[in-house]
Amino acid sequence: MSYGVKLKVWGDYACFTRPEMKVERVSYDVMTPSAARGILEAIYWKPAIVWVIDRIHVLKKMRFDNVRRNELASKIAVGTVTAAMKDGKSPVEVFIEDDRQQRAAMILRDVSYVIEAHFGFTGTEDNNPAKHKEIFDRRTQRGQCFHQPYLGCREFSAHFELIEGEIPKSKLNGKQDLGWMLHDMDFQDNIEAKFFQAVMNEGIINVPPLNGKGVKA
Repeated sequence: MSYGVKLKVWGDYACFTRPEMKVERVSYDVMTPSAARGILEAIYWKPAIVWVIDRIHVLKKMRFDNVRRNELASKIAVGTVTAAMKDGKSPVEVFIEDDRQQRAAMILRDVSYVIEAHFGFTGTEDNNPAKHKEIFDRRTQRGQCFHQPYLGCREFSAHFELIEGEIPKSKLNGKQDLGWMLHDMDFQDNIEAKFFQAVMNEGIINVPPLNGKGVKA
């Protein structure tokens, strides 16, 4: 019996930020495997399992928009949060008017994907694959999630539905080299980003294992 899942996700906007762009946000052409994993974990996360992305189906043509957004230039200091936790009185606040800045972003619009994935086990005792698959299917069918899934950035929420039959055919034809794409973060030894050469064939991107051949830090 197979314990893989097929999940369709879509939304009005998405931004899968390229890490090499330091100031302005620029999205990859398509969803990254790490973003796909984040969507699955938003629906069903357990310490006993780890999601592994197998394929990403791009159902619609890539369309970009340029937008300008208000963002904060800084983050709340760790020391400020620590002090508030200790005494229960110290303010944890940011004055937006003093810290606001406007940044441009190149984002995707009107996106639709299908995520093909499976889950492995982390070594705990809760290793019943049929149970985890049943819970994921039930939560997806009911629209349940731990937090709202999003398409790269939290402000771009994602709609989702379980696919039990055939995967819809992509509107993209031919083969396209998308260049080096962020695969995911590797937390095994040192925290480091892993990249792979993303090639889309008939709208389908095959994702190699995180420590597989062709994946580089």
